[in-house]
Amino acid sequence: MAGLKYMSGFGNEFANEDPRCPGSLPEGQNNPQVCPYGLYAEQLSGSAFTCPRSTNKRSWLYRILPSVRHKPFTPMSCGDLTENWNEVEPDPNQLRWKPFIIPKSSENKVDFISGLHTVCGAGDSKSRNGIAIHMYTCNTSMTDKCFQNADGDFLIVPQQGEILITTEFGKMMVEPNEICVIQQGMRFSVDVFGETRGYILEVFGAHFELPDLGPIGANGLANPRDFQTPVAWYEDRTVATGYTVVNKYQGKLFSCQQDFSPFNVVAWHGNYTPYKYNLENFMAINCVAFDHADPSIFTVLTAKSTRPGVAIADFVIFPPRWGVADHTFRPPYYHRNCMSEFMGLIKGHYEAKEEGFPTVYVCAYAYTCTSAHIYMYMIVVTRNSVGLFNKLQLRVSVLLDNKFTKTRVYLLIKF
Repeated sequence: MAGLKYMSGFGNEFANEDPRCPGSLPEGQNNPQVCPYGLYAEQLSGSAFTCPRSTNKRSWLYRILPSVRHKPFTPMSCGDLTENWNEVEPDPNQLRWKPFIIPKSSENKVDFISGLHTVCGAGDSKSRNGIAIHMYTCNTSMTDKCFQNADGDFLIVPQQGEILITTEFGKMMVEPNEICVIQQGMRFSVDVFGETRGYILEVFGAHFELPDLGPIGANGLANPRDFQTPVAWYEDRTVATGYTVVNKYQGKLFSCQQDFSPFNVVAWHGNYTPYKYNLENFMAINCVAFDHADPSIFTVLTAKSTRPGVAIADFVIFPPRWGVADHTFRPPYYHRNCMSEFMGLIKGHYEAKEEGFPTVYVCAYAYTCTSAHIYMYMIVVTRNSVGLFNKLQLRVSVLLDNKFTKTRVYLLIKF
């Protein structure tokens, strides 16, 4: 969207104020007795107060009305959203889902929240360890409604249709082949411009970080300067008919009412923010002699576990690139992985089994822990069915692989 501005960097200490209210950011302290313009100071924490400085996450928001001014939360229907992995029996076979159909707006208006469908996952939000993978299909913007995830972070991957995300920190336009991260506790609303679909990776108990580069050196993969954080924007709007705040808490949905827009933050500063990233900016490292390098060299973001070298989730892409290995089997090697895998198509078609998907874009595939695969043989499961896998230590990747051309883009999630 023309006119949207962003600040560059990953995990930076940002400070920004809406230009309509110059001087709204307090100087020299976080919580003055009287804030400029009579604003309320409110801290949003993304980590424990006593976390080491290098991992301490928090932002101070200066808003027209405080978030606490709302009516009590009450339970609401979760629809197809779940983290009860015992709803179906475990299945060690290779699996494939037909595309999730986007409802026609003329038949049924579906917004981002009501269009969430859980596909698979492991662990749970109560123990703060694990992930969930969702699809979203929607055709209508969220009107006088916002969403807050108290369970973890959302990494959103649009596949069809751009989405305009309004957050307490500002606005972001996210298009296919871009990703965005909405971190735990941040309120946001999604506007769409037609039939819209995409993937969501949700992580519990950790935040995404840039991976260490090791012998690669100081540069490469996803460079920090290419991540974008929105600038401050606010609306001072009373909603007499009621504004709905939907809260995801311990895997369930709750809603409350208030009479004002939550996007009333005039200024903010801190290092706990939403952000987006264009996957075209990923600087790929690849083999130039023989064999295939392990896919860890394509990691964009990682959510680390407490076990060194093992992640709760890795977000990895394989972008269009030259494959020049000599005397090497061209496709990825036959594989049995100690971590399960989930792959989805972003654009193009799936060449391993084209007769099943001759014209469609989105479909999803899953290979459970140690199941043999080479992205070829899969079992077709019913559209919108739920495949759930009981595995606590997970790894997630997104595969963007052109094979021999630059027309196909895949999303692969390994877990």
